[in-house]
Amino acid sequence: MNPAPNLVLVGPMGAGKSSIGRRLADRFGLAFADADHAIEARCGTSVATIFECEGEAGFRAREREALAALLAGEGLLLATGGGAVLDPGNRQLMRSRGFVVWLQVGVDEQLQRLARDRTRPLLQREDRAAVLQKMAQERAPLYAEVADLCFDTAGLDAPAATAALARKLHAAWQALPTGTTTS
Repeated sequence: MNPAPNLVLVGPMGAGKSSIGRRLADRFGLAFADADHAIEARCGTSVATIFECEGEAGFRAREREALAALLAGEGLLLATGGGAVLDPGNRQLMRSRGFVVWLQVGVDEQLQRLARDRTRPLLQREDRAAVLQKMAQERAPLYAEVADLCFDTAGLDAPAATAALARKLHAAWQALPTGTTTS
């Protein structure tokens, strides 16, 4: 049993972090936060606009601030953005303040799940498969570095994935009592 004050979902876009995360939060009685939505609320604009005006580096700086604020508390299920693991400080923060679950999915299934999505700045290219494959190669070792648990969402809809993952979490994770600190 690996106790932690929060649950953190990492993984590539289209893995189900937000849709599964909302359901898991309800099941475990946790508050839910989507890091990208929190960034948009803090900035008063969309992730796409932040990328357009400040580039990826500007977005990543805002992401670091948002993650630090969100993970300062307890009792949260946090769905991170796919690239949150790129920053070493983010990885350390996630490991110290959460039980981290890596939601896995293959590129072919990502393409199906994201076929109509036009909101993700890093996917606004014709060669979506190549972009997703490159991200997978770069990020998989970082997801593995932070993960307390890996869960493959391939072939599962959100309700089925939530049920299966909840069973695994009941065996692997214990929420720390409120007010308990981690080192």
